[in-house]
Amino acid sequence: MSLLILVLVHGAIASLWAQEKYIDKNGIVIFEASEQLFEEVKATNESVTAILSTETKQIASLALIKGFHFKNSLMEEHFNENYIESDIYPKAKFKGNLIDLNAVELDENVTEVPVEGILEVRGEQKEIHTVLKIQKIGDIISITGEFIVTPGDFAIEIPKIVRNKIAKEVLVKLDFKLAKK
Repeated sequence: MSLLILVLVHGAIASLWAQEKYIDKNGIVIFEASEQLFEEVKATNESVTAILSTETKQIASLALIKGFHFKNSLMEEHFNENYIESDIYPKAKFKGNLIDLNAVELDENVTEVPVEGILEVRGEQKEIHTVLKIQKIGDIISITGEFIVTPGDFAIEIPKIVRNKIAKEVLVKLDFKLAKK
């Protein structure tokens, strides 16, 4: 009898550890705040970490601010020092839930899944509601999507001298290729 209990307890613990988690340490996040007729305001970070639990339907990502790179190094310097203050606020974080995700049915066909969560930048939080495109190819779950934020959402003040050169809305795009952990 005690052997049966031991086997059942071990099985229960094993099932907790067997939760399907997927991770990407080289996720891509791009943001663009360009205005026509002015220099491109666009940065890419290709080392974003993202984690997905298919069981709990939770997704989280973390981007180091200094990982965002611009074509113009002076723009990158101003972004880090004056706007984001990356020495004080080194990370951007997102934590959310994929609504109605059915991981069992994921396949090569693209499925649109709503996501709700909180994006934190500069210690300020913004609720994000968007739709992600998800597909599973082999053992990889691909997630792409985009959403809009504003500098004001994160208490970022744009100086008057450059205000017309930076879009009032910032388009954020993401591309994750998550592998089973």
